[in-house]
Amino acid sequence: MNIADSIKSVISPPHKAGYPFILGGIVVAVLGLLFWHPLTWLGLIFTLFCLYFFRDPERVAPPRANVFLAPADGLVVSVAPAIPPLELGLPLIPLPCVAIFLSVLDVHVNRTPIAGTVTRIAYHPGKFLSAADDKASDENERNSLAIKLLNGQEIAVVQIAGLIARRIVCDVSAGQTLFAGERFGLIRFGSRTDLYLPEGTTPLVAPGQRMIGGETVIATLDPNFPSDPILDTL
Repeated sequence: MNIADSIKSVISPPHKAGYPFILGGIVVAVLGLLFWHPLTWLGLIFTLFCLYFFRDPERVAPPRANVFLAPADGLVVSVAPAIPPLELGLPLIPLPCVAIFLSVLDVHVNRTPIAGTVTRIAYHPGKFLSAADDKASDENERNSLAIKLLNGQEIAVVQIAGLIARRIVCDVSAGQTLFAGERFGLIRFGSRTDLYLPEGTTPLVAPGQRMIGGETVIATLDPNFPSDPILDTL
């Protein structure tokens, strides 16, 4: 990434989920001008933080239909077989799972890892352990999506709330068709995103590796995987 791209990623427009927070910070800053000047600085600092946290940079997905992309920015904290969330109703067999931890400094917009149709969305209330904790996948509040691929296989993407995250935003619905890299939601203020790959898939990433949502390739499928009709129109 060159300097220009780095600057664009920092000053990119905010996700719509951040508007109430940004507006709130501006209101506090204005009230500070009227009643108590130190409040103005607090309002400005909060507004700048929210502009940074909710930034939503454009991403360019690789033009390949048979790859899985990172569903979020952040650090890979686990690559291991795991059973998808029970509430999705998927087969109870361990699948290759890549867990990505998002700190408050990462872009928090979630992106579709591969083209497909959302078959189920299931919300599960839970705890607010640190998202980097191994127990977070099972015990924390989460929102899970099952996505049916062009070849009929199903995968799962799970948005998991973290220690200070208290709001999971999902902007898609069951039956909706998504293309690779498309935005589907956001988690506020520190979180985790787990991607459950098809059985037999070998992840190409390792713990400690940094992901760029919608761009980093996590795994590949058979080269004969059906073409993406959306890509065919490009």
